[in-house]
Amino acid sequence: MDRYIADSSAVLDGTLKEVVVSGRVRGTLFLLSEMVEYFTSLARQGDGIGIVGVEELKDLYEVVDKLGLSDFVKIETVSLNRKVDPEELNIYARRFAKENGCIYITSDEVARDAARLQGVEVLYLGKTREVLTLERFFGPEVMSVHLKEGLPPLGKVGRPGNWRIVQLSSEPLSRKQLEIVVRELIAEASKLSPRTKIEIRRPHSLIIQHKEYRVVVVFPPVSERLEITATKPVVRKKIEDYGLPPKVLERLEKSAEGILVAGAPGAGKTTFAQALAEFYLSKGKIVKTIESPRDMVLPPAITQISKNLATSEEIHDLLLLSRPDYTIFDEMRDTADFQLYVDLRLAGVGMVGIVHATSPIDAIQRFIRRVELGMIPSIIDTVIFMKDGEVRKVYALSMVVKVPAGMREEDLARPVILVKDFITDEVEYEIYVFGEETFVVPVKRGEAVAMGPSRKVYSMVVSALKRYVPPHEIKLEERDGVIVVKVPEEYLGVVLSRGVTKLEKIRRKLSVDFRIEPR
Repeated sequence: MDRYIADSSAVLDGTLKEVVVSGRVRGTLFLLSEMVEYFTSLARQGDGIGIVGVEELKDLYEVVDKLGLSDFVKIETVSLNRKVDPEELNIYARRFAKENGCIYITSDEVARDAARLQGVEVLYLGKTREVLTLERFFGPEVMSVHLKEGLPPLGKVGRPGNWRIVQLSSEPLSRKQLEIVVRELIAEASKLSPRTKIEIRRPHSLIIQHKEYRVVVVFPPVSERLEITATKPVVRKKIEDYGLPPKVLERLEKSAEGILVAGAPGAGKTTFAQALAEFYLSKGKIVKTIESPRDMVLPPAITQISKNLATSEEIHDLLLLSRPDYTIFDEMRDTADFQLYVDLRLAGVGMVGIVHATSPIDAIQRFIRRVELGMIPSIIDTVIFMKDGEVRKVYALSMVVKVPAGMREEDLARPVILVKDFITDEVEYEIYVFGEETFVVPVKRGEAVAMGPSRKVYSMVVSALKRYVPPHEIKLEERDGVIVVKVPEEYLGVVLSRGVTKLEKIRRKLSVDFRIEPR
């Protein structure tokens, strides 16, 4: 009777169970107990790989029992009796095969070659599934698929800005069906195939990039049921498809080096960034990306770097030493991401950062308090705002020394960041520091937008009284040239006793009168 030992790849993709049922394996099948314990430990943590491994091992024992195969296949677990790094389990499986004259079962191409080099007989089970179960849910115009245990599969159908949710089947999905979807993805990723990569792996969740599909898997208890969400790019555009004015294209090509692409989720930010990356490549530029996960569909000439598989310091060094002309950063989420963008931009690398924002000015505000105000024009010179897959606004940033809009005294001149509509050349916002606060002030034709008392007055009053009254409780009104400061009655006493002196200083400075009233 032959003797076999299986590695983790053959368990995870289900091929071990298949060859046992088909009769290709007859004899004693060894499984490392350390591998079983590893899968079990991961499954307890909610890890997708552990859950799939345990389910496949359980199914293996069940089919041997139910199909009456126990007379032909004997499954035994063997222990290495030593502490083993989980990453080295397959190495020990090959060593066991060599020392005990076993046939090594694997579906991993690299493991197959390593075993053959060591003189070990191999039963290679690797096969490429042309179409995975998940892909079959994607019909025409399906943007994303939403699969949840116990519910029918749903799909978002249409295009950005014009879509609807449809039911893809009337039958609810079972836990087993969803586990098959996960198993196929993990199996493809375990083969080190360039088309399938586990981008992020955490307890209770997986993010996998399969071809152009970005797949998010969430396990209980993080979600109350197993859930899979998969999205794919709906369209692929060239920069010419956006109908940008020639002056915008000229700016992107010749002078813009600190670019933000902003918009709400699903607004088309990544699609535009892909087009911009290919635009720079066509102009003879060296382009790289930082992605999490790597889901952009780009030519091989553009190197895609995973933010999850390298530290910020490593990415910083890689990009500085390789000296790309432009780096596309998709997506910037936390302070570490913004700091990496800033460091690379200040080092001279052209940067394109993709950020979530509900308005174009929000994209700039995400940098305020993360960097000194005077650095912003050096790291951001252009903002592209996307909505419904189209470019809706282009901002250009510059810094001048001037009296901010709404102020009149010459001695209040200070550095001011001008945020202009690049198409019309009109200033839409001014950003400056007054006291200890940073203000983002909307302007129109150089004047402050009328909103009762000027923003300058409001900010100064709030700064003066915030020690005594919560800022959100302070209301200002203007009546006959007098600024009425309204505060809740419980704060009225402390404002009258301590805040009046500070308001008097503002009165002398701005030549305005104040009156304090309860709300």
